Amino acid sequence: MRSFRSRALAAAVVASLGLTACSPDFASIANAGAAATAVEAANVQPAGRVVTGLPDFTALVDRYGAAVVNVSVVEKAEQVANGGPGVSPDDPFYEFFRRFGQQGPRGGMTPQPARGEGSGFIVSNDGYILTNAHVVNGASEVTVKTTDRREYTAKVVGVDERTDVAVIKIDGKNLPTVKIGDPSKLRAGEWVIAIGSPFGFENSVTAGVVSATSRSMPGGNYSPFIQTDVAVNPGNSGGPLFNMNGEVIGINSQIYSRTGGYMGVSFAIPIDVASNVQQQLVSTGKVTRSRIGVSIQDVDAQLADSFGLDRPRGALVGMVEADGPGAKAGVKPGDVILSVDGKTIETSSQVPVLVSNTKPGEKVEIEVWRNGATKRLTARTEEIPQQGERVAARANEGEAASASKLGLAVRPLAPDEKRQAETSGSIVVEDVTGPAAQAGVQPGDIILGVNGAPVKSLQDLQSATKKGGKVVALLIERENAQIFVPVRVG
Repeated sequence: MRSFRSRALAAAVVASLGLTACSPDFASIANAGAAATAVEAANVQPAGRVVTGLPDFTALVDRYGAAVVNVSVVEKAEQVANGGPGVSPDDPFYEFFRRFGQQGPRGGMTPQPARGEGSGFIVSNDGYILTNAHVVNGASEVTVKTTDRREYTAKVVGVDERTDVAVIKIDGKNLPTVKIGDPSKLRAGEWVIAIGSPFGFENSVTAGVVSATSRSMPGGNYSPFIQTDVAVNPGNSGGPLFNMNGEVIGINSQIYSRTGGYMGVSFAIPIDVASNVQQQLVSTGKVTRSRIGVSIQDVDAQLADSFGLDRPRGALVGMVEADGPGAKAGVKPGDVILSVDGKTIETSSQVPVLVSNTKPGEKVEIEVWRNGATKRLTARTEEIPQQGERVAARANEGEAASASKLGLAVRPLAPDEKRQAETSGSIVVEDVTGPAAQAGVQPGDIILGVNGAPVKSLQDLQSATKKGGKVVALLIERENAQIFVPVRVG
């Protein structure tokens, strides 16, 4: 079975260093393949640069490598029986090891401190650092080590689990920083490099090319991933991905693997997404996102044909929430969204990213295809309820811990959502990992009870979960049906 596993990634460095003159440009090669064949057939020398050698990244690393840091985290482990995993499912590091295909250190009855490593990079000279949420989420102690071997105790400013982005802060002045680039300018075939701490080997440099842009992945609705073939492994997570101009264009976050190790496919969070999260976490301590209240799907060749589109593109609207922003703007089921605020929509995964990045209450211009013609609509967005996010020094840490024991991120249902779903339940599953995912619980499931006891609030879920044994029976509602799902947590 294929599986997506988060990977600590790497950072690298590039700037205006004159490397492009000798660097093979695979993007240009791919785009010009057919033309080159025709030129060769005519025995004419092709115009422009031809592959003449490989780039030298040493100057890039020298210039920006000092802004890449090693991030070490410590968390007290749960007390477990002899021979069991040293990291229990409700420990923050359970997810850390799960994503890397590892079970975690083994231990006896004496609690042992769980430790993990990742990477990060300094984005301001006074000590703000970007890394992955899964690297620092739930950590009791975070230590940052720089390339000159200095160590700092870091504070977790905030964590956004939806994008897997976190901001941490160290006390410092005139620290080296990275330069931020524009991921929208990336092309497949372009050289990129990463620097990080794979398996604890600090400041390791790896290089590759962009394989694709705007990749959608499970749980990545708010981040159109950059796919590369840069080698990344556990410990690289949170490190920067650099382009050949020396600009950070992504945060290395995940790999696609059947073995738990690197297999040539890695993914990075675009830096513009991460920078938006950083700005909000630093200024307000939380991340707000917007929505227009519609469900969408990709348009395949058959759907494009049936709707009279020239080719498969856009996002097909399947459902429009009554009295939601989309409904008020005039969006209808069967519309195909072709653009949002002037930005062309090729796949449905682009729409949530564009809409969510607007401020609640702002207007978005939507172009839709309807009845063989385009139509322009204006929707005023509304805020998405906070779901599955954790910020440092928040008062509701107990509720978050309750959800993590089962591998669930949950939130209360809004009154209008309850009416729309015609349910008596009060809690909906936002995200699933660990034991709950293995048991078959799905995002969107409504939790009605635990071990026969009704659940009406997050406090009820927490209390019932604590009282449960090694197996917790969740009564869930899914598509108008109620089923019990046993979740093994011990």
